[in-house]
Amino acid sequence: MVVDDSAVIRGLISRWIAAEPDMEVAASLRTGQDAVNQIERINPDVAVLDIEMPELDGISALPLLLAKKRNLVVIMASTLTRRNAEVSLKALSLGASDYIPKPESSRELSAADTFRHDLLQKIRHLGARGRGRSPALPATASPPLAPAAGSHEPVRATVAAPAHAPVKTRAFSPGIPRVLLIGSSTGGPQALMSLVAEIGPVIDKVPVLITQHMPPTFTTILAEHLGRASHRPAAEGVDGELIKPGHIYLAPGGKHMRVVKHAAGAAIALDDGPQINFCRPAVDPLFTSAIDVWRSAILATILTGMGSDGMRGGKDIVAAGGNVIAQDEATSVVWGMPGAAAHAGICSAILPLGQIAPKLVRVFSGERS
Repeated sequence: MVVDDSAVIRGLISRWIAAEPDMEVAASLRTGQDAVNQIERINPDVAVLDIEMPELDGISALPLLLAKKRNLVVIMASTLTRRNAEVSLKALSLGASDYIPKPESSRELSAADTFRHDLLQKIRHLGARGRGRSPALPATASPPLAPAAGSHEPVRATVAAPAHAPVKTRAFSPGIPRVLLIGSSTGGPQALMSLVAEIGPVIDKVPVLITQHMPPTFTTILAEHLGRASHRPAAEGVDGELIKPGHIYLAPGGKHMRVVKHAAGAAIALDDGPQINFCRPAVDPLFTSAIDVWRSAILATILTGMGSDGMRGGKDIVAAGGNVIAQDEATSVVWGMPGAAAHAGICSAILPLGQIAPKLVRVFSGERS
């Protein structure tokens, strides 16, 4: 169900969805009030919900929609303003599954490849997750981490879950880490807020560097929220900035964040190079670059998210003698990134979100198992 007061956006999104063999457009509506009035009749799996609309805006419509259909997957859509970033993050706390930034003008729509790719992937994976199934992928999509049975069926139809290969963990390497790296994507803001609120003893000892797949402006707001949740300094990384214990550094939207050696220890390096794993910022550059500075004294944590970003960087960290922890499937909004790391055999622990913070505190206090 596409809900947007812009006829251009509604038409564009509807055409994209209709062109996918595993999706169908349930309805195309102009206002949040239309969506609330018709949700029970339409009965969609996913709603792409604009924030700014007449009669009833997206943030007001969200709880009304979820009250009528508890398992509805809602993806908030907004332009990249500070207000909309704040509203989108608030929507996540009210039950929205994810958000996506819209092109700001019709002039941008012809080159909206990233918007199209991200939106369709979110609909596909979150829609399948909402129905308790693995996503069915069309022939043109990237291959799944494990083969999905019953492909080419609409999200609204039944799709058999794949049989996951057994996941094995490896022993923790000895030594106390000197840095905590975190990578996350879909579902990441909520997971990060929960995690940083419980790892104060870790932050006080070491720097924490985070890459969350997120656009500009959104990362600015997220950093502010992380600071309030952790009661520690948190901000977007600045190019050339020295990295210090007691601080949280978040990769700014639209920039890859790496770590480089500095006379005083380590510094942030930002660049706007090509997307990696369809992302900028991406997790892999952060993970791999940190090895030059901290060698084996790295603990990387991979949280909920689509795709496999972080897995290759995690392999490099493990090869250098560091450790990786992944969030488990049951508590992940999408078990793509942590699942890729888990199936690669590089994780020393695969834990529910609520158990990751206590484990981090123990590991940074010297526990080795």
